[in-house]
Amino acid sequence: QVQLVESGGGLVQAGGSLRLSCAASGRIFRLNAMGWYRQAPGKQRELVAGVTYGGGTNYADSVKGRFTISRDNAKNTVDLQMNSLKSEDTAVYYCHVDCTVVVGTTTLEGNYWGQGTQVTVSS
Repeated sequence: QVQLVESGGGLVQAGGSLRLSCAASGRIFRLNAMGWYRQAPGKQRELVAGVTYGGGTNYADSVKGRFTISRDNAKNTVDLQMNSLKSEDTAVYYCHVDCTVVVGTTTLEGNYWGQGTQVTVSS
């Protein structure tokens, strides 16, 4: 019912920057909370940054001051600007949304994940 397409991952040297983008499409009534998670090899998936519909944000302590999350409600997109990247930021990054979707003549709450995009930071 909702598709998330991520882009912007890649290989970067330590200290560099990358920008991840996620575009949502489908039978969306409203995108509520949106966020980025990451999972490094052998580790659990963790929240990196989140943004509410109203624009309130929260960040993992490890990325505060370096990463910035933003969203465009008109375009159904959420971006993650990553600066001063470190080797420990290497992971697969996943877009996640909590949303209200149209099902027939009603709406339902749901949450969806993107397919993931690899970010590799070389030291």
